[in-house]
Formats: sequence, structure tokens, C-alpha cells
Amino acid sequence: MLQDAAAQASKPAAPEPWAEPVATALLVLADGTILEGFGIGKTGIADGEVCFNTSMTGYQEILTDPSYAGQIVTFTFPHIGNVGTNDEDLESLEAAPASGVRGTVIASAVTKPSSWRSSSHLDGWLDARGIVGITGIDTRALTARIRDHGMPNAVIANDPEGRFDREALKARAAALAPMEGLDLVPPVTSQATSEWSETVWALGDGYGKRAPGDGLKVVAIDYGVKRNILRLLAQAGCDVTVVPATTSAEEILALKPDGVFLSNGPGDPAATGTYAVPVIRKLLDEKMPTFGICLGHQLMGLALGGRTVKMGQGHHGANHPVKDKTTGKVEIVSMNHGFAVDPASLPASAVETHVSLFDGSNCGLTLTDRPAFSVQHHPEASPGPRDSHYLFERFVTLMRSGEPEKATDA
Repeated sequence: MLQDAAAQASKPAAPEPWAEPVATALLVLADGTILEGFGIGKTGIADGEVCFNTSMTGYQEILTDPSYAGQIVTFTFPHIGNVGTNDEDLESLEAAPASGVRGTVIASAVTKPSSWRSSSHLDGWLDARGIVGITGIDTRALTARIRDHGMPNAVIANDPEGRFDREALKARAAALAPMEGLDLVPPVTSQATSEWSETVWALGDGYGKRAPGDGLKVVAIDYGVKRNILRLLAQAGCDVTVVPATTSAEEILALKPDGVFLSNGPGDPAATGTYAVPVIRKLLDEKMPTFGICLGHQLMGLALGGRTVKMGQGHHGANHPVKDKTTGKVEIVSMNHGFAVDPASLPASAVETHVSLFDGSNCGLTLTDRPAFSVQHHPEASPGPRDSHYLFERFVTLMRSGEPEKATDA
């Protein structure tokens, strides 16, 4: 009996039913603020710039968007992971884990998947892709903080045992380099030239495929391109060749394209522009029909002699109203960018075609002396649901005519 009593006394006391659960993950901001939560995804530490995304759906596409490289994504919608994950809704070109989003912040605990399309739980999927996550965070308060003070650098740490060196994490977060000046394209661009033929998804059929050889030839410069952009180019009848971000203008012209597409991507456009801008400028001087999206839009602005500026909170979400000034129509679009083109810095030949109705920032331009245009938002996404798909047809029309658009302010 005495031995039994001694053994019982040596056991750790069970936690009281009202005791607070031990935090298994931390989000440590650069100013030293520590937010406690519960770990999900990969065990370990990741760092980056914290942004918030207001989308209510599409979390898998967001978490595989190469444009989020170097960032930690906070979802303002609380129920993330509720439809699980699958092998079809990927946006990065590589199906395997890639250098993209560093981590994710979620409000509610992730529930069991409810969709018939699901093949895995978000937790295991994040772990397989090397994404560190935290749940149980007041994402409303974090979002308000970002809106008031800008996107902070932070460290996100996940340890199932709840063991953290908090002072070391604070020091690491404080020492992170700002997004300004960072070229984040090299880890996410293609490593070799490839052909693309997949078209859009249809219920019961999955993704389609077009036979190449009889369409307009488009060279897509991959700064971190999303799959659905390439699908819509193929759907519009284009034979698409994807080339790495560092491909020279001479190599692109040697492919004899009918047009060139400048893709989305991450980081500071001015940093990527050190090697991308001379290429784009050469293509524009050759009067090559050109279409840019997101980072491609910003790089086109730089190639025209304009400048880009860092935004406070950026635009990240699927509910952004943008006005097409050439038609007077308003589109509900998907956005993902932390830099913007300063329209006042552009030459007279660059006419603003689209503008954000949230803050008046530039969202599109067209050239009056060369066959080229670009938009800041993501027309391949479908929040509207297809408000912006016309831009791909506009690109096809531009390639067929080879003439600059006649931009008019509707």
C-alpha cells in the first residue's frame, strides 16, 4: 500500500478541468508582441511578412499561390480547412512543395473535411507542403492591427510540446529584412522552358486539354505564374510556352511568339526589375503584343519609366471592386499585392484603364503607342464569378491586330 501511494504521488498531477490549455504555437511580431495559439501543419519555425486575406473561399489556391512567397497569410474568414484539400486546386506549377507562403494564421480549429472532393485534411496537407500554421488566434484584432500599422514581419513557431525560446523568437522577428528590396522570384520561377496545354475545369470532366499547333503562340514569362492563368490562355486558343524569369529578350523573340505574357509573382518589383525590366523594355520596343498581370503589371510600369510604391496593408482578397475606365463597368476581382504602380510616374503614352474603388490605386494601364496592356488584379480568379475573363480575349484580339488599344475614359 505504501509503495502504491508513493508511485501515485510521483505521477504528475492531472490538469484541472478549468485550466488553460498549453499553447502549441506562437506568432511573434517584430515589435515583440506574442500571440498564443495551437499548432497546425509543419512542426518548426517560419518567418515572413504578415498579411491578411479577406476571401471566404479558395484557401488552397491562396496557400499555393507563388505570389505569397515570403509571407504569412492571415485568413479573416474563420472557417478555414472545412472542405479539406485535393490534388486539383493547386496554383503553383509544381505539385510538390514549393517555396511559397511561409505560414498561415487561422481563427478557428480546423474541422473534419466536408467536401466530396477532399483527399486530405488541411493539417496533413500543410505539413506535407512545409507550411507552419497556427489556429486559435483573434484574426479580427490582428487584421485591425495590420490596417492601422501596416504589414509586420513575424515569426511563427509550432511545437506540439509547447517549448519555445520566446526571447530568441522575438530577436529573430525583429531582425527580419523588410519586403522592400527583396527579389523573391528565383525560388518560384520555372527552372526550364516547358509547354502548357491544360484548359479550365468542368464538373464531371476535370481539366481539359487542347491540342497545340494551330493557336496563337504565347510566351509566358514565369515570375511565379498561377496555373489558372495558363489555363485561361490555353482556353482562349493559345499555344503557351512557359519560360524562366531570367530568359533574355533575344531568346523569347527567337521563339517567334504572337504575344508575350508577364506573370504574377512575389516580392519587390523594383528588385526583380533589375533583370526583368530590360527584357520587357526590349519586347515593348519591338512592338511585341504584351499582357501583364500583378507583378507583370508592376514590371511593365517600371519598364515604361514609372515607379512602384509599398502599400500599407496591400490588397489581398476576392471581394475588391475595380472599375474598368474603358467601359465604365465595375468588376469584383481577386487581389494579391503589396506594391502598386504610381500612375503619376507614368509617361503620357501609358493610360490608366482600371482603378480600385477601395482606395483609388492604379489597377491597369494600356499603351497608346505600342500593343501592350496590364492589370494589377487577377482576372483568372472567379469571385465575380467571371467578371474579368474578358481580358484574355482582349489579349487575343490585341495579338491578332498588332495595334495599340484605343483607350477611352468611359
